[in-house]
Amino acid sequence: MLENSLKIIDAKGMSVRELNLALKGTADGEHILIDNPKGMHHIAAGLCTPCTVEIEGSVGYFAGTMVDGPVIRVRGNAGWFLGDNMTAGEIVVEGHSGNGTGQGLYGGSLVVKGDCGDRVGALMKNGTVVVGEDSGIMTGLYMMGGEIIVLGRLGESAGESMVGGKIFFSGSEPVLGKNAKVEEASDAELEHVERILRAHGLAAQKMRKIVPENPRYFRRAE
Repeated sequence: MLENSLKIIDAKGMSVRELNLALKGTADGEHILIDNPKGMHHIAAGLCTPCTVEIEGSVGYFAGTMVDGPVIRVRGNAGWFLGDNMTAGEIVVEGHSGNGTGQGLYGGSLVVKGDCGDRVGALMKNGTVVVGEDSGIMTGLYMMGGEIIVLGRLGESAGESMVGGKIFFSGSEPVLGKNAKVEEASDAELEHVERILRAHGLAAQKMRKIVPENPRYFRRAE
């Protein structure tokens, strides 16, 4: 039974503009449930209200792009560029997500409990990305800061051209990209990662980390 305070939006037959205009009228602390998203792209784009948005079903490209403050929960899968350029808040996806998850992340946390596609956390500056299963190639591409936590297999070229941040992993030895190296994680870092995972019902064996080999690295033209 739904709480009286819960606002329900049926997205069936709505355009993405109509849906996002409805969301932007949301009050601080409000709790919204979106039914029938039908894989719509750009859901909650630019939402800056500290509210909770629950989405019953899968979403398309750029879900939660440029959000600042909301908690978004997706009971399904997500397309490419989930949480693109997010600055604050939390996005949790119960299923899988496509390429570019967490691209350009400035802050907040993004949790995908299934697999992610390629280039997770590319160009991210801060914040946290958690991948509950496998991630594709070039995880952390051009990463500048923040942290990525991958519980499954890391795809090839992990940490490609990263200049900051950390990629924690518990799987087998990854194939590293340029300017990336593997180090042991400190006890404090492992405790920090464990707290993050526990908050989302996840767990992993002891993890190691990938960091930049040279934090001022750049590729010369060939």
